[in-house]
Amino acid sequence: MGNIRNWGLGIGIVIASAIAPVAQAQAATAAELNADGRAALSRLYSQSARAVRYSKDARAILVFPKIVKAGFMIGGQGGEGVLFVRGKPAGYYKIGAASFGLQAGGQSFSYALFLMNDKALRYLDRSDGWAIGSGPSVVIVDKGKAMSTTSTTLAEDVYAFPFGQKGLMAGLGLEGSKISRITR
Repeated sequence: MGNIRNWGLGIGIVIASAIAPVAQAQAATAAELNADGRAALSRLYSQSARAVRYSKDARAILVFPKIVKAGFMIGGQGGEGVLFVRGKPAGYYKIGAASFGLQAGGQSFSYALFLMNDKALRYLDRSDGWAIGSGPSVVIVDKGKAMSTTSTTLAEDVYAFPFGQKGLMAGLGLEGSKISRITR
């Protein structure tokens, strides 16, 4: 009976340790999100000429300055972001996901989602929580993909740039994440 209790306690600690950093990534003010979002985009633009090019064609950019991901078998990730339309804040969003499987560690990172057309922007605006993988097509841009893409080959609805990774944990996928509008 003691082993079962210890196992249950261990699972509880794992879940709490996975969720706690995600909860701490929440609750920024509008002014903080605006400033952090602009700073995150500046960092991305200094690292990627393609991101600069995409920004010129994008209808809007949804940037999550800091997403925290943590877990051990059971994990979670979350953060808050700001939507920039023509360079001005136009809304605030949260992203969150839970996962189960072979995983261990913790990290923080940033994401910029370049919404390339009105369809993607309308979907974000009208959906009651956008589950990535169920709406507009999203392409995660890694350095190899970014090198082979030009403004004439932009055909997807959303291009996602992960950047600024800190910590150790495998996987930065957006699949299964849910993006929801928040009030700030």
